[in-house]
Amino acid sequence: QVQLTESGGGLVQTGGSLRLSCAASGSFLVINGMGWYRQAPGKQRELVARITSGGSTNYADSVKGRFTVSRDNAKNTVYLQMNSLKPEDTGVYYCNGEISRYTGVFVEYWGQGTQVTVSS
Repeated sequence: QVQLTESGGGLVQTGGSLRLSCAASGSFLVINGMGWYRQAPGKQRELVARITSGGSTNYADSVKGRFTVSRDNAKNTVYLQMNSLKPEDTGVYYCNGEISRYTGVFVEYWGQGTQVTVSS
C-alpha cells in the first residue's frame, strides 16, 4: 500500500506565504514525477507545479515566479513553497506521484488534499 500525506495548508492573508509538504509512505520501488494540483470550488482540478525525479520543473502560468516546487528524494517528499499568495490561489491542494511498486509499472497516487485559503 502507498500513501501520500500532505501537510501545511491553512488560512493566510493576501501577499502571505505557505509551504506545503507531501510525503510518500508504504512499500514501493521508485517515485517518478511528483506534483501539486489544486481545485477551487466549482472548478476542475488543475496542475499547479510538477517536478521530475531529476529535478526538472514546470508550472502553471498563474503561479510562475511566486511558487516553487522541490523534492527531497531521500525523504520521498515533495514541497510547494507559495509566496505572494492571492485570493485566486484558494482551493484544495492535492499531491500527486507516479510510483512504482513493481518493476516497470507506474501508477498515479493522490493525497487526500489540504485546504489553502487566501483572504483578501
